[in-house]
Amino acid sequence: MSAPNPIINPILNPIHGRVADDLPAPPPGALSIMMRDRRAFLGLVFLGFLLIAAILAPWIAPYDPNAMVFMMLEGPSWTHPLGVDDLGRDLLSRIIHGARVSIFVGVTTVSIAGVLGVALGIAAAFYRGWIDTIIMRYIDLQWAFPNILIAVYLVAVFGTGLLNVVVAISLAYLDDFARVARGMTLTVKEEQYVAAAHTTGCSDVRIMARHILPNISAPIIVLATVSVSNAILAEAVLSFLGLGVSSDTPTWGLILADSRSFVSRAWWLGVFPGLAIMLTVLSINFLGDALRDLLDVRETRDFHKGAK
Repeated sequence: MSAPNPIINPILNPIHGRVADDLPAPPPGALSIMMRDRRAFLGLVFLGFLLIAAILAPWIAPYDPNAMVFMMLEGPSWTHPLGVDDLGRDLLSRIIHGARVSIFVGVTTVSIAGVLGVALGIAAAFYRGWIDTIIMRYIDLQWAFPNILIAVYLVAVFGTGLLNVVVAISLAYLDDFARVARGMTLTVKEEQYVAAAHTTGCSDVRIMARHILPNISAPIIVLATVSVSNAILAEAVLSFLGLGVSSDTPTWGLILADSRSFVSRAWWLGVFPGLAIMLTVLSINFLGDALRDLLDVRETRDFHKGAK
């Protein structure tokens, strides 16, 4: 192929030489926005290490979480980096194993609450009428009470245990997803592509699953990310109050509850599990903020303008 002629090309293509400047650059990817937001990047790194530690807890924990030694209330040392509790159990091992419960409860409860809440919200906005009235009156009734209070009540009624904790927290956070999904569906259902789907004979389930749900997923994803941190806090509160999992299962809330009697004598019993909860919740919230910016078209456009 011959080289471009600098005399003929400007005549044949008047915009030659300006195409690269005039054409819009491709939108920035998720990694670019994450790298710009240092808090989100650090949060993602911390959550990655936490997830790896939770999965490999039986192999990387230095001791059995329920194994006891005779050095009770021993402070941080080379043998026990985070100290020992009042029963001689290694605190680092208990925190590592407690991460498994916290992550499991956070992800599972948000998944259940998200699926049920989004389904109810879409159905209420799509059908309106008496279906909307029944669903939203229940959601309004639940909205009137704090989520943690609902979780405490449900656990007190159905009993303690990991399964009951998951169900209680899931039902407590169901209303948040239902309200967001309903509000977004009321807007999306008026779009032309939804009317076109009706015209072509698509079923209601197909329209809700293929045309409405994908277009309301952005705020739901952000809400789900933030709700994971709220669910972890709720599990810690329930365990702290003695309404969580069984006492032989190490959780961050139980470790904090056991430290109440030794605040002045063994500061490490409350500081380290409290730091674990704080850093996990902050990391998830930072990641949620970054996802909100990533899924917001206006934020992506501003990022593109700043990168020029």
